[in-house]
Amino acid sequence: MKIVWTPQAEQDRNAVWDYLVEYDVAAALRIDQLISDCVARLADFPTLGHVGAVPGTRELTPHRSYRIVYEIADDTVWILVVIHTARQWPPLLD
Repeated sequence: MKIVWTPQAEQDRNAVWDYLVEYDVAAALRIDQLISDCVARLADFPTLGHVGAVPGTRELTPHRSYRIVYEIADDTVWILVVIHTARQWPPLLD
């Protein structure tokens, strides 16, 4: 399967990096590698994550503090969101 990061997911991942690297470079490297490794596994095992809170999505937790939300469409795994587990997901609509 092909892996595609949405712009939102890329922005989320960069925000995680930017936040962590300011306090602990080693932690930033570790978390980013965990995210990368989990997403890479989805190419071979797209149903690895559990059914997501949003219909049609799946979720994977590479670290107790971060969740990856994705969906599978044809031969592509779309990475939709990388979010801290303490944050509301799905977000509340106004």
